[in-house]
Amino acid sequence: MSEFYVDKPKDFIETLLRRIPASVIAVAVAAFILLVFFTPWVQVGAGQRGIVLNFGAVKNQVLEEGLHLRIPVMQEVVLMDVKVQKVETDAAAASADLQDVSSRVALNYHIVPDKANIVYQKIGVNFRERIIDPAILEVVKAVTAKYTAEELITKRPAVSEAMRVTLMERLIENNIAVDAFSIVIFSFSKVFTEAIEAKQTAEQLALKARRDLDRIKIEAEQKITAAKAEAESLRLQKANISPDLLELRRIEANMKAIDKWDGILPQVTGSGAVPLIGLGELHKGPPAK
Repeated sequence: MSEFYVDKPKDFIETLLRRIPASVIAVAVAAFILLVFFTPWVQVGAGQRGIVLNFGAVKNQVLEEGLHLRIPVMQEVVLMDVKVQKVETDAAAASADLQDVSSRVALNYHIVPDKANIVYQKIGVNFRERIIDPAILEVVKAVTAKYTAEELITKRPAVSEAMRVTLMERLIENNIAVDAFSIVIFSFSKVFTEAIEAKQTAEQLALKARRDLDRIKIEAEQKITAAKAEAESLRLQKANISPDLLELRRIEANMKAIDKWDGILPQVTGSGAVPLIGLGELHKGPPAK
């Protein structure tokens, strides 16, 4: 051990290198170059899949997330994104009643992870331009043509669902899954839009007129019902009037008049006045003795 002792680390390294065979140093340098320029491993990140190519040929193996070994020169690994992605597309179409319709739709999609190698082999990495955009345009036109322009507005959820289902069936054939689909906007010609607004205004006015008419009818029925009730009450009162009741009412009226009398007989009794019964006798004084 004493022969390797040196005062400085630099001298120690130089002494150590002199004692290592040149062949060993050459192998180490070659291994380092291989590691740097021919990396024998590959890292697949989150939301990715690795497509293994053997001299350019796509293999059935799909690498999942993590660190994987590969054979340098022979094997190449292409990374594909399988996370959910979004695309918005503008589409022009015609409705069933031949109205021009401009639409903007939004699609969320992702590559089926375990089929990423097939997508790469058959379509490549430009699958949006080759598959997704043309499919959206075709589906929007096909579904829009089944509805009138007014139905596209009033039945918007049904139209959106029809587009989503049709698009899902189209894209899954290419191992592309649909996560969500929505219609961002429907727009029509200025003339049609003004016609729709005028129709809605007319419908609102008609609805108000019907409500006013119903209110008037109800009020009239209430008045008729009240009049019938009053007439029935009068009829019942008339049916209950008898001579005895009339005599009783006359006596009650006379008693009220007596209670209010001040003891002085009126000089003139107007026509229609009710005579006071027995008032003459009450006015006379006691009989003379």
